[in-house]
Amino acid sequence: MSARALPRARQRGAVLFIALIVLVAMSLAGIALIRGVDTANLIAGNLAFKQNATHGGDWGVEQARSWLQLQAAPALYADVPGRYSAAMQTGLDFTGTDPSAPDFDWDANSFGPVTDPAGNEVSYVVHRMCELAGNPGSVNCVRTSLGGTTGGTQGGATYGGAALPSTSQIYYRITVRVTGPRNTVSYVQVMVN
Repeated sequence: MSARALPRARQRGAVLFIALIVLVAMSLAGIALIRGVDTANLIAGNLAFKQNATHGGDWGVEQARSWLQLQAAPALYADVPGRYSAAMQTGLDFTGTDPSAPDFDWDANSFGPVTDPAGNEVSYVVHRMCELAGNPGSVNCVRTSLGGTTGGTQGGATYGGAALPSTSQIYYRITVRVTGPRNTVSYVQVMVN
């Protein structure tokens, strides 16, 4: 007996067409997943740079506070170019985002930039919170309270029923600008007395 050759069925290729569609859909899903992960990593990295720059701001505040503590009172009656202003200079725009206020020139009017331990560039400026330069006894300044009426204890310290003598202290505004990697810029501003 001889085996008879069976006629072959014609192939249509429908499975190949469906497999190609599934492959394209899976490729698009993979690309979307990769882009989503890249975006999440970029956002996390930018937040880390911003937080690092804010820590640099704390370092700059401490540098400015240390400098301020080393100054004798009469030296603070006048401006120290590039570091200190004996007047509060209200209305300045330190961040450069307010079109109605004059921009603060960080290059000409601040100390720095110096590099903090993390590698950020830190600049700072100190403003005495007085209307004008000069002896604080003769100009209006923002200061701690000496107390209320004679014998009162409002704004002062007490021991028992008697008010303790206190001295009035002037407030200083320290403004710090930190420039870090990827053009990260942070501003920190504190009041000290």
